[in-house]
Amino acid sequence: MSIVILGGAGFVGLNLADALLGRGIAVRLVDRAPPPPPLLGALAARPGALSLDLGDVTDPACLDAAIRPGTDAVVIAAAVTADAAREAADPGTILAVNLTALVPILEACRRAGVRRVVNLSSAAAYGSVQGEVLSEDRPAQPESLYAVTKFASEAVLARLCGHWGLDGVSVRLSAVFGPFERDTGLRDTLSPQAQIWAAAEAGTPALLPRPGRRDWLYAPDAAEAVGRLIAAERLRSRLYNVSSPAVWPVLAWGERVARARPGLVCRLVAPGETATISLHGDRDRPPLATDRLRGELGWEAAHGLEASADAFLAWQTRLREKFS
Repeated sequence: MSIVILGGAGFVGLNLADALLGRGIAVRLVDRAPPPPPLLGALAARPGALSLDLGDVTDPACLDAAIRPGTDAVVIAAAVTADAAREAADPGTILAVNLTALVPILEACRRAGVRRVVNLSSAAAYGSVQGEVLSEDRPAQPESLYAVTKFASEAVLARLCGHWGLDGVSVRLSAVFGPFERDTGLRDTLSPQAQIWAAAEAGTPALLPRPGRRDWLYAPDAAEAVGRLIAAERLRSRLYNVSSPAVWPVLAWGERVARARPGLVCRLVAPGETATISLHGDRDRPPLATDRLRGELGWEAAHGLEASADAFLAWQTRLREKFS
C-alpha cells in the first residue's frame, strides 16, 4: 500500500504518517517545506518507506508528480487554519489552499487511479451551535472563512467524486492536539495544549480564561481513525465525525502536565489578569457524536485526559532524548 498525504508536513499529517509508517506502509509527504529535522527523524525510524516531495498543493504539476499510478489513497490534510486577522488580510490564499486546490487534486487522483480520497475537514463546519451532541446529520452553519471552506470542500468532494467515479470520504475532526504540533505559519489557532506546553518550555505562566471543556482529540487517536477509513474495503457513508466520547477541561490537562513539570503554573486567570492561553472563542462547542464510525469500523479514541497528558509527556521525553 502507498499513501500520499498532501500537507503532510503539518501537524495532523505527521501524526497520520507516523501511524501508517509504523504499520510498514509507504508514505509520501507533499508540502511546501520539510518538517523540522527531529520530527522527520522520528518518522524515518519507522519501518515503512518515507519520501518527501516539496511543492505546493495548488500546483497541478506538483500534484501529478506526487500522485502517481499505484497510489492506493490520497489524504488531503493541507489547510490554512486562519484567524479573523488572516481572513481579512489574505482571503485568497485561504480559498486557494482549502477549497479550489481540491479540483486539481481530484483530477490527479482520477488520472492515477487512486482507490480512495480522504478529505480532512473540521468540526468548525458545524458553526457556533449549542446544546446537543453534534451528529453528521445535523445541518451545518459554518461562520469563519476556514469553516466555510472546509464545509464547501466536503460538498465539492462528494459531487466531483460522483461525476468521476472516485471513492471519496470527508472526516470532521474535533479539537486535535498532541505530538508534532508546532507553529508552521499556516495555523493561527494552535491548540490550548500546545500553548500550555510552550509556556512550560518558556517558563511563563499558562493562564486560562475558563476551564475549556471539550471533546479534545489526541492526535494519534485521530490518525488511527483515518487509517481505518483508508484501509476499509467499503464505507457506508461519505462523512464521519472523529472525536473522543469524553468531555473534559483542558485546565485539568494542564494541571496534570504541571505536576510533571516543576515550575509550570497552569490555572485560571485571577481578577485583573489577562489570559495567556487562547481557547479560540468565548464558549465551548458541544461534543461530536462518534456512533457512526464506532458502529461501522469499531473505532473509539483511546486517550482521555490522563492518558493523553501522560502519552504526550512521554513523547516529548523520547524526542528530547533522541535528538537533543
